[in-house]
Amino acid sequence: MPGFEVALQTLFSPMGLIAIVAGTALGIFVGAIPGLTGTMLLALALPMTYGMDSRLALTLLVAMYVGAISGGMVTATLLRMPGTPASIVTTLDGYPMAQQGKAARALSLGIMGSVIGGVISWVFLSTLAGPVASVATLLGPFEYFSLVMVALVLISTIGDGSRWRALFAGGLGILFSMPGVASATGQPRFTFGIEAFNNGFDLLPVLIGMFAVNQVFQEIYKSGAGSPAVTLDHQRILPTWSDIKKHAANMGRSAMIGTSIGLLPGIGANIGAVTAYSAAKGVSKNPERFGKGEEAGVVAAETANNATIGGALIPLIALGLPGSVVEVVLLGALVVHGLQPGPRLMHDNPDVVWTITGTVLLANLVMGVLMLTMIRRIARAVRIPKHLLLPVVLAFCVVGAFSLSNRVFDVWVMLGFGAFGLLLERKRFPLAPFVIGFVLGPIAEENLTMGLMGSQGSFHPLLTRPLSLLFLGVALLVVILPSLRRKKSTPTQAKGSA
Repeated sequence: MPGFEVALQTLFSPMGLIAIVAGTALGIFVGAIPGLTGTMLLALALPMTYGMDSRLALTLLVAMYVGAISGGMVTATLLRMPGTPASIVTTLDGYPMAQQGKAARALSLGIMGSVIGGVISWVFLSTLAGPVASVATLLGPFEYFSLVMVALVLISTIGDGSRWRALFAGGLGILFSMPGVASATGQPRFTFGIEAFNNGFDLLPVLIGMFAVNQVFQEIYKSGAGSPAVTLDHQRILPTWSDIKKHAANMGRSAMIGTSIGLLPGIGANIGAVTAYSAAKGVSKNPERFGKGEEAGVVAAETANNATIGGALIPLIALGLPGSVVEVVLLGALVVHGLQPGPRLMHDNPDVVWTITGTVLLANLVMGVLMLTMIRRIARAVRIPKHLLLPVVLAFCVVGAFSLSNRVFDVWVMLGFGAFGLLLERKRFPLAPFVIGFVLGPIAEENLTMGLMGSQGSFHPLLTRPLSLLFLGVALLVVILPSLRRKKSTPTQAKGSA
């Protein structure tokens, strides 16, 4: 397998192992602190990887991703404050177990489920990414443009607000990606005579502003009180072989659900956890125990949310389609390091693909070891006061944005997009579609330009090439189906009320 040996050399080199251990540990720490998210961590870390080898950079970022998803269970269980959205479901039974004096037991089962869910999803990642990418390499520029349109529409399903709000946010993202030199003409556009706009808005300041600075601004508006004191009992934390046998069916089912949910762009780990939790409750002989401290609920939630990682990385690696906000940052990392996301990645950079795949496995194993050995100290870390933590985070934001090109302009861009992100969220516009539009807009434009050059300016191949037409049809259906369902349900409700 081309690139496999290079990936092994990277992962098991001293720097590779340090990147996995350090990235996973940082992810766990950040995931365990309410108010900080894995997306913020990756956005902050991305500019620091700018001068690194691309394989090492992605190793560090993916390890942070794995650690952050797992770390959220700590405060979800001990404080009923999920460190990450993926851990919201864990609070349903994890916190009641802690209230019953079984905090260590809940964390033990959560760690066990997280590791096994991550390993099972890795199996699917390592076996499916290659075949999917091989099929996808048959796509031409028109097909790839249509596929990007599908991604832009599917990602609009992220969030609880209106789909039209999400589509509008995606359109804004495309609009903000346009300043600079046009790929079709080579001429500056939307620069308004400002020389700094000639290169457009760099991706890193936008990502840091949207996800890190925005989060800092939001935390400033909230109460500045620190988290309440955390005490962890001295019960056994290491899970036993009987625990694995007892919950094997639940973990296997939840891992399959999590991986499948992760494959769907725009769904996310929290939906995977909810679905697996509902399935576990549905097959349980004692469904009334769920929500009152049921072990199976903790296992299902934590197994599924970790399993979504491997599932979500499959479309990212094979098709260049991010499945959640975290994958948006990873997509940005590929672009920043000069890699072409999408079907060509497996063909042109198989070493990078195998490095990402291997990192998922190793980071899950390292996460299990770190969580089991350091969980008591991690629990104490959640007491760090926000008024001490937030200035440090903001300082890293400024340094990260400035270090990209040593320009104060990038710092202002970062702060501006931080404020803009805060405004969008306060008006209930989701951030993920905006960033997806910002990242994928230029890719769509480039492929459309290439296709038009090959067809002498004709748009007909968009509709005459079968795969391109299929992708556009899928995008159209995703947009109009919810409206059609509402129209069908309205007459039914009217008849019922009559």
